[in-house]
Amino acid sequence: MSFVQVIEYKTSHPDQLNEIMDQWKAETKGNRTATHAVVMSDRDHPGTYMEFVEFPNYEEAMRNSALPATSKFAEQIMKLCDEPPVFHNLEVVRDEKL
Repeated sequence: MSFVQVIEYKTSHPDQLNEIMDQWKAETKGNRTATHAVVMSDRDHPGTYMEFVEFPNYEEAMRNSALPATSKFAEQIMKLCDEPPVFHNLEVVRDEKL
């Protein structure tokens, strides 16, 4: 089964975060191991966001984390967050389309 990282963060700069994500996508094309990403805003907590990032497995997630562009991306994102993000590292145990 796949591996998912959920990142919860607070920011007042969502547009800048999107620009940084686009830059990361361009810089990691052909090298990244992330296969799917969804960014969501919390309707009940304005300024709070969650990002769902899927990988084939944990090892591929760690390989993706080791990319220089990913380190640069993380540094840039941290500067735009209002507080440190919270990371949830999750092994998928069931996955189905409903």
